[in-house]
Amino acid sequence: MPTQRLSNSVILAAIQGFELQKAQIDQHISDLRGLLRDGSRPVAASSEAKPRKRRKFSAAAIQRMKEAQRKRWAKVRGQSEPATPSPEAPKPKRRLSAAGRRNIIAATKARFERLRAEKAAQAKAATAKRATPAKKAPVKAPSPKAA
Repeated sequence: MPTQRLSNSVILAAIQGFELQKAQIDQHISDLRGLLRDGSRPVAASSEAKPRKRRKFSAAAIQRMKEAQRKRWAKVRGQSEPATPSPEAPKPKRRLSAAGRRNIIAATKARFERLRAEKAAQAKAATAKRATPAKKAPVKAPSPKAA
């Protein structure tokens, strides 16, 4: 069976026709549902239900929900409440002593002094190269014949 090329206008007309048929079918369905309920009024048809937005929970709230669910399942299974492992105390935050801080500061200052000295030496070498005068060509003595 050969496939036919359909133009956009034909496709759009087909879509409109099908949407019209769908609306009529939805109306018939809502009329019939109204007859089932109380027979007096038709129920408005809602063609599409809006999707619910997902709620966002904090990490602490999720942890509480997990713990509550574990307790509920423990009751259902007939077990005692699960023992919650005590959270390990975090390691104390490491502190820098005053002497260590002084050592770091002194080492940093010495490093930058070295860098400044190296830059100064390079600058001095660069100026020394530029400052040396170029050799002058030796002046020839006048030849005795010319006089």
